Amino acid sequence: MKVVLHICCGVCAAGVIERLISEGHEVLGFFYNPNIHPAEEYQRRLEVAHRVAKEMNFPLEVAPYTPQEWFRETVSLANEPEGGKRCEVCFRLRLKKTYFYLMNIGGEAFTTTLTISPSKSAQMVNDAGKEIGGERFLARDFKKKAGHERSVELAKKWGLYQQHYCGCQYSQH
Repeated sequence: MKVVLHICCGVCAAGVIERLISEGHEVLGFFYNPNIHPAEEYQRRLEVAHRVAKEMNFPLEVAPYTPQEWFRETVSLANEPEGGKRCEVCFRLRLKKTYFYLMNIGGEAFTTTLTISPSKSAQMVNDAGKEIGGERFLARDFKKKAGHERSVELAKKWGLYQQHYCGCQYSQH
């Protein structure tokens, strides 16, 4: 199946891509992350995503970086705790854009690397994806079967930059 994979960062993508390919899917990476702050951090993560795409031989589409769009959607949620309503809004924003991209290119399904993070709720992400894309969304918890550990292992093997916060300014402690 032709699957569009929303990629939050290259490190997370490494383990997810490996799993999707092992399941027999053709994967097209889609990098859309208006939440990442500051712009220098966005560039670092984008460079790592390109590196992983090269290492794992998959195409990577990069949507425009539009942080003002993310701020517009989340400004009223600045005081929300990590993992709360702001995260849900952020997930939906990125998954909607991925779904529209999928429909535009005629892909069969979409999913996201977001569920590989030990700090993200796979249920929250999967519920949003199913609501947006119905049966076209591949609901997964990529952290299962040591998915996160495998991503970190590949990152170390390839000497990739690994960030220590989700990306938004509110998670930067």
